[in-house]
Amino acid sequence: MPRLAARRLVAAALLAAGACSTADAPEPRNAFVPVLESDFPDPVVVESGGAFVAYSTNSAGVNLPLSESSDLVSWRTVEDPRRPGRPLDAMPVLATWVVEGRTWAPEVMKVGDRWLLYYTAHDRATDLQCVGVAAAGGPRGPFVDRSTRPLICQTDLGGTIDAHPFRDADGQLYLYYKNDGNNPRVLKPSQIWVRRLSPDGQRPVGDAVPLVRNDRHWEWRVVEAPSMVRAPNGYVLFFSANHFGWEADQRFSNYAVGYAWCEGPMGPCTDAPENPILASRFDRETGCLSGPGHPTIFKASGRDYIAFHAWAATPDCRKAADERYLYVAPLRWTDGKPRVEPSLSPERNR
Repeated sequence: MPRLAARRLVAAALLAAGACSTADAPEPRNAFVPVLESDFPDPVVVESGGAFVAYSTNSAGVNLPLSESSDLVSWRTVEDPRRPGRPLDAMPVLATWVVEGRTWAPEVMKVGDRWLLYYTAHDRATDLQCVGVAAAGGPRGPFVDRSTRPLICQTDLGGTIDAHPFRDADGQLYLYYKNDGNNPRVLKPSQIWVRRLSPDGQRPVGDAVPLVRNDRHWEWRVVEAPSMVRAPNGYVLFFSANHFGWEADQRFSNYAVGYAWCEGPMGPCTDAPENPILASRFDRETGCLSGPGHPTIFKASGRDYIAFHAWAATPDCRKAADERYLYVAPLRWTDGKPRVEPSLSPERNR
């Protein structure tokens, strides 16, 4: 049997069995290995038709890059069928309010018979990053935003970024996002907010409610990239904190992932005392991980997984390139608390 086919069969079996790792087993060598070694920041993963589609922040002139996988282990860039060898842009035409070049942090959800893309982009009118919504007939797009202004833009709080949709068990839709308070032009507290959405997912309803604030030492002055989930014993809001970059004078990036317990989709929420739960690390056994962040939680074969990015690094854990790679790892709940397990990787799952 060819190696690639064998690898996919093994990975599929692991997914089905939920046996990628066990709580009692020691972490294997190189516990965190990227599944995609190309620039793919702010990832989100959705399942469609038995396959997985990942979206990222704009890269190499593409507004909405796509990668696909059948097993969460082997990923390939989706090519434009009209231009072989060129990546597909799933949002090739931007809304009239958008300035090209800063389309960030996409999140995709199917609502009814439409696929909705919530994205961050630079608003012409305010000169701020704001949130828009675009629609398509399928997960590959093309996503189209026909609006003339952003869906949400907190102009008095520095703008709005990192929108995340969530559907509760009763079908109610919510949108989580961050006010861009660490914008150097504003320098106000950054908070994660939530607002209800209309049934079609394309209109905010009611008032916005703040949930998490940058009030912990490890967060520095930034909280962002929310991802809400229904946990075994309640609602959990994952988020990133601290400066996302890996500067020349730093041994590691300070970017990290934490979570908060919430009484409901609209809070109130309380930061977990053990935060951060995923942060930079390097040792001989587990390898290098610098600046893990922008978590997104999704299910595959009934099991929870977390996708996130981290910086490209050399074997001795120095910055290798100005790129952030895609990681996918099982997420286990132990005594009701989330635990990020060793990541999936082509090497480990052969």
